[in-house]
Amino acid sequence: MRPTLAALAATLLAFGAPVAMAPGAAAATDVSTVADALEKNPVYVDPAARTALTSADVDSLTKTIKDADKPVMVAVLPADFPKKDLFTDLRTKTGIVGVYGVRLGDAFDARADSSVMSASAVHNVTTSVRGEPARQQLDDFVTTAVRTAKGSAPSSWGGSGDSGGVPVGALAGLGAVVIVGGAGAYALARRNRRRREAEQRAALEKLRVVVDEDITAFGEELDRLDFHPAEAGADDSMRADYERALDAYEKAKQYMAAAERPEDVRGVTEAIEDGRFSLALLAARREGRPLPERRAPCFFDPRHGPSVEDAEWTPAGGSPREVPVCAADAARLRDGAEPLVRTVDTGAGERRPYYDAGPAYGPWAGGYFGGGILPGLLFGTVLGSMMASPAYAADYGSGYGDFGGGYEGGDVSGADFDTSDFGDFGGGGDFGGGGGGGDFGGGF
Repeated sequence: MRPTLAALAATLLAFGAPVAMAPGAAAATDVSTVADALEKNPVYVDPAARTALTSADVDSLTKTIKDADKPVMVAVLPADFPKKDLFTDLRTKTGIVGVYGVRLGDAFDARADSSVMSASAVHNVTTSVRGEPARQQLDDFVTTAVRTAKGSAPSSWGGSGDSGGVPVGALAGLGAVVIVGGAGAYALARRNRRRREAEQRAALEKLRVVVDEDITAFGEELDRLDFHPAEAGADDSMRADYERALDAYEKAKQYMAAAERPEDVRGVTEAIEDGRFSLALLAARREGRPLPERRAPCFFDPRHGPSVEDAEWTPAGGSPREVPVCAADAARLRDGAEPLVRTVDTGAGERRPYYDAGPAYGPWAGGYFGGGILPGLLFGTVLGSMMASPAYAADYGSGYGDFGGGYEGGDVSGADFDTSDFGDFGGGGDFGGGGGGGDFGGGF
């Protein structure tokens, strides 16, 4: 019977049943011990640091993370735990793509894979909780991190639940555990699917306002053109340009009416961009000017029409890059003035440039600018950072050019990850010091 019970206990553990820490257990001496624990559960408290949190605190943190189904991990370690390369080694040994928060003595720091959370988001979340008592600090960190993190929790954690010991009664009902576990996994998957669908519907409705403004603006351009196919001087080329513009206008309205997800908007803005270029051709023919070359719309606001040149522009906190601009914005940049940037409502009445707004604007921009040039245009912006992640492609579609790659949160990538995400510069590092230490050292 002893081997049989041992086998049953091992099987239960494989289904995610957490094991309570033995009161007299020895302190962990290396990262491997911590990593092994985090592979099974999102919260680990070293025996030498067990006074920092009660078992109820651990249960609460674990439940918050599992209920949110996000790849967020927390480790509480003693102050004398080795700091050197801690984050990088921890990430390598767990192999889990996610967010790692570590309290070392009274200090706290965090790192994350960029596909799950941007460096600026990690920095902001970490800074906001520094100096708080352990319980409040970790609760605030987890609450904020699960709202921000992309992707899902690794399957090795099992479903939601507390972090108590192995239930003895479950050993006699292993079959029931397996059945319930399967039902729980199905319910979790269905809940996640419904949540994603609700998020996409909300994003589409927010995006619909912007796209309707674009369609209306394009219709007004058609009206202002005041072209009649039978007017004096009109030829077949002009009539063909006009016909294409009208077709594009109708397509844009039809595509938007049929849109069910944010990525469906890309076809709408592609149609509007085609229509605007047809109008530019028509205007040149009527005025006897040379036909314009096909160029991308003005980067700052596609409603400005096709661009006429490329100009250097630097976003706040970013690096310089060449962007396509209309004649008016090109003149503003040469004069040292700000271009007229398209702003969108991000909630609570706040308006921001579209490239610093939410992820749903990726398909909108993709339709105007195509996939090939978007990485260079959006690099270093909020939207560009979002579109760089595999999680973004899963939610909003891909095909926007080479923004990089990797794994979605919760995936197991092993040692295949970007060490720069974890601030690793190979030195000793000052934990929480903010000096740019590559090991535990704040300083993003």
